[in-house]
Amino acid sequence: MWDGTTVSAVFPAYNEEANIEAAVRDFASLGWIDEILVVDNRSMDRTAALAAAAGARVVREERPGFGSALRRGLAEAQGEIVILCEPDGTFAASDMTKFMAYADDFDMVCGTRTTKELIWQGANMGWFLRTGNVIVAKLLQILHGGPSLSDCGCTYRMIRRPAYLQIRSDLTVDGSHFLPEMVIAALARGIRVVEIPVNYKRRIGTSKITGSWKGTLKTGLHMILLILGRRVGF
Repeated sequence: MWDGTTVSAVFPAYNEEANIEAAVRDFASLGWIDEILVVDNRSMDRTAALAAAAGARVVREERPGFGSALRRGLAEAQGEIVILCEPDGTFAASDMTKFMAYADDFDMVCGTRTTKELIWQGANMGWFLRTGNVIVAKLLQILHGGPSLSDCGCTYRMIRRPAYLQIRSDLTVDGSHFLPEMVIAALARGIRVVEIPVNYKRRIGTSKITGSWKGTLKTGLHMILLILGRRVGF
């Protein structure tokens, strides 16, 4: 519990046995997280068993897709504050205190992985991916009246439960372009949003989304089409 408010951390997980146990224990070690929820998105390895053994509550989501797992996690989380993250070693549990520092003033706090000083050696954030994230984020910012944005695809973010309930019916995307959809929905509802820099480390294993040029370009295109489409009402 943080300052009298319950907190849930949500991990979407697909075949993350290599690091899921370490991630759960790392976040639990903070001592003030009330619930760690792992959404097992049809994993074919020991992800669910290892997460449960580490102390997480595990739910299984049968609909494939990163967005499906995050939507299920948001719906299942019981905390008044929900923090979304990834269990692949790229994010630091200690950065959660940064989000909580803004929790009184903002209803949604989004992380950005594009701050050069916080990109660790070996992290999957080369010049192409970093530049692409900034450009697409700026497109979202300009077209949807957002705050200063520099990352369109950072999972690490916080949302207050009342704000989530406001946008829940607006969330429809099953894929990774769910992340900008969530921001667009919040801005459309007048929810207070801010972006803050977070550490970005080397991933354990290979990304299912940006682990290849094809996956990166496909994800970027989906995000751009969503940002443009929602601006004109599609």
